[in-house]
Amino acid sequence: MAELKNPARARLVQGEVSIGVGLRLARGVEIGRIMQSCGWDWLFIDLEHGSMSLDTAGQISVAALDAGIAPIVRVPQGQLDMATRALDAGAWGIVMPHVDSAEEAAAIVARVKYPPQGHRSVMGALPHFGYRGIGVGEAAKIVNAEMLVTVMIETPRALENAAKIAAVPGVDVLLIGTNDLAMEMGIPGRFDHPDIVAAYEKVIAACRQEGKWPGMGGCYVDALLRRYIGLGMRMILGGNDLPFLMSGATERAKLLRACLTE
Repeated sequence: MAELKNPARARLVQGEVSIGVGLRLARGVEIGRIMQSCGWDWLFIDLEHGSMSLDTAGQISVAALDAGIAPIVRVPQGQLDMATRALDAGAWGIVMPHVDSAEEAAAIVARVKYPPQGHRSVMGALPHFGYRGIGVGEAAKIVNAEMLVTVMIETPRALENAAKIAAVPGVDVLLIGTNDLAMEMGIPGRFDHPDIVAAYEKVIAACRQEGKWPGMGGCYVDALLRRYIGLGMRMILGGNDLPFLMSGATERAKLLRACLTE
């Protein structure tokens, strides 16, 4: 069998930025191939916000595997049963929001990793392997190595515990949810505030110390993306389907309205 790789993780291993696009409105399986053609590495399939079902997320995930883009699913806070079902359905990783402590992070790893790293229940014929039957030991080893376990840092308490969370074996990415963190700090929308900059620097330092990858989401201003990637952010949620659709459609509408005045 050809070597199986998670495209999102491969970028990180190579020292590059791994860029993802959020899905809240898209429901068709074509979205994976579309976004792969646009140059993205992973889909951020969002089950925390919006009305997408786990079934739809699974169908998008299977199609994304064939398209060569990594499906990564964010589940609602604490929904570990949904996380394992999303992984069984084809996801190459999960994102757990609102993780405030190392103990919470360790509990996540225990549920989503196969033994000996965790206690996830095994199933046969995973979509990651094209539903081919391979030995459960071999499958578990590959999936454990290639999946991305991402925990979100969204509160001052999580920030205080960033070093301890980064030290948890099996956690791969600490991703700052910038919107929620700024709200919790009492500085909503101020993504260039010194306290937000300090938060980014703290998470980046914690990840470097433990050999993990720092990530960011919720901050989409060009200058700030350049700034924070320059500081060391590597797992980058670069935007989502709704603003991308609205931006392109708005610009085309403006062009068409202006045609008669040129």
